[in-house]
Amino acid sequence: MFGLSELAIILLVVIAVIAVKKGPELTRTAGKSARILKAEARAAKAGGPEPQVIQGEVLRPGTAAGTEQSPGPR
Repeated sequence: MFGLSELAIILLVVIAVIAVKKGPELTRTAGKSARILKAEARAAKAGGPEPQVIQGEVLRPGTAAGTEQSPGPR
């Protein structure tokens, strides 16, 4: 039947196929999380009111919704 090395190769191929399919989604989610984390860190350093996070975008208190967008492509 199969030996340990054959099973390891099959497992690596399966992991590679899954990574190709889910890779862009995972990196996009990680980028959004990093943006939120940076905004929270800046707000904590500034000592002001906490920013409001809506769908991965940061709106600073006092700005109208939809007038300020995060930099970078979507």
